[in-house]
Amino acid sequence: MHHSDQPELSRRQWLGASGAGLASLVLPLEAFAQQGGRRVLVIAATQDIPNFDPHIATGYSASFMMRNVYDALVRVESNPPKPVPELAQSWTVSPDGRTYVFKLNPAARFHNGKPLTADDVVYSFKRALRLNKGNAWMIQGVVGPDSVSAVDAGTVRFNLLKPFAAFLHVLPWIWVVSKADVEANLGSDDGQTYLRTQTAASGGFKIRRAEPGNLYELERVDGWQKGGGNLTGVIWRIVRETASQRLLIQRGEAHIAVDLTSEDMDALKDKPGVVSIIEPEYRTFSIKMNTRHGPMADLDLRKAVSYAVNYKGILDAAGYADLMVGPLPNGILGHNPQMAVYRTDMAKAKEHLAKSKVPNGGIKLTMVYVSGLEQQRRFGLVLLDSLKQLNIQLDIKPMLWPDMVAACAKPETFPDFFPVYQTANYGDPDNVAFAAYHSSRNGNWQNAVYANPEVDSLIERGRAESDSAKRIALYRDMQAKIVADAPDIFGVLEKRKLAMRDNVKGFKFAPVASNAIECFGLSLS
Repeated sequence: MHHSDQPELSRRQWLGASGAGLASLVLPLEAFAQQGGRRVLVIAATQDIPNFDPHIATGYSASFMMRNVYDALVRVESNPPKPVPELAQSWTVSPDGRTYVFKLNPAARFHNGKPLTADDVVYSFKRALRLNKGNAWMIQGVVGPDSVSAVDAGTVRFNLLKPFAAFLHVLPWIWVVSKADVEANLGSDDGQTYLRTQTAASGGFKIRRAEPGNLYELERVDGWQKGGGNLTGVIWRIVRETASQRLLIQRGEAHIAVDLTSEDMDALKDKPGVVSIIEPEYRTFSIKMNTRHGPMADLDLRKAVSYAVNYKGILDAAGYADLMVGPLPNGILGHNPQMAVYRTDMAKAKEHLAKSKVPNGGIKLTMVYVSGLEQQRRFGLVLLDSLKQLNIQLDIKPMLWPDMVAACAKPETFPDFFPVYQTANYGDPDNVAFAAYHSSRNGNWQNAVYANPEVDSLIERGRAESDSAKRIALYRDMQAKIVADAPDIFGVLEKRKLAMRDNVKGFKFAPVASNAIECFGLSLS
């Protein structure tokens, strides 16, 4: 079920592409992490990294990789999150909100030693828009193919197609590649094959080893960035079971764990040497339904399921969390906390089931989940119990994340139920609205199949509107229309749960992409 245009690389090719093998990992990790003056931070995570192409790969594991290996015009920090200089030292914005001029840091260099110039920035934005994958949705319809120009080697100008309220907030996720490196390896696919396993980057780290399904090791680059912490490297270690992540933290064999459950956090309370971080962020958990193919394409069946769900069971399984009220996270601009949404009501569930194409149930549906993510499996068990009351069976299947992503390519391969954690990359309703509900995202994991032209129009008007009151009205209308379509089981807003060893210094929580750990400023004591 892989995309035919993305050949899967064999393990041997990966190892060949990434150099060193496993020898250094037979030492206990703590010893390995400190050997020979090296300070290697070990992060335990359930999610593999599907691809290294910064204009294609998405998901928190890919975001971790890009944040540390590539640079963008600006980066994001603080709580509430704000854009701060990265490649761009400074910028100006025209009064009408349509022209942005960025002055690049003259020190910026790629790993190949060449200066990073305005041409590289222009090339990167044009490539992202051309491929129209990955994070390109954040700028599609706002930045056109002719919107970006190099004023001179150190200055980039954007003439936006229309004002975009969140423009500076999306820039940290559009990475800059070396034009020379990509052009030298274009192949027949715009450099996609090359950038799957190679990088053309300028960030504080480079890839030292890549072992899919096992670990990715980054090594600090003596690059253009000043300051930062004392790390010489970082290992993204794939540990499928969250309980195993917890044990690694307890034993000091990993420094940060990013997928822990509420029970794991409770078990780590008061453990020596462990710091727990439990913070609210704009992070929704919903279960997407296949609105285009199979039984769930039936609106009445989706409504029956939405009313049958045991929402209290979902909340109990989530631990540190609140129930979602519709598609947007609570507290974000335009969210309507008073909106009427589905809650457990078996009478209404049976009423809609009777109107559906399967009035007596008697069918078997499938839900997939990320292998090892115990939390998602538990949500699946709550759904299984809920569906029994409609005489519907549920098959709950663990899958590896890259295979789940591949299943989103077309409605025929997309399962009946597909759980999604959506963490806002920027603190604006456009982030969740566009990624999760705009039809241009179809084929991507955030929104594989849902499409409604009226919803599309509201999302497009919302992102172009600079007047807050008008934006709020548009998003309220959008939320009501999405709830009426019942494309998702709206689940919970979980608090972000991270555990780290107390010898990790310099970590500052920001409520966007907080599990895609930014490592440049971190130290090990």
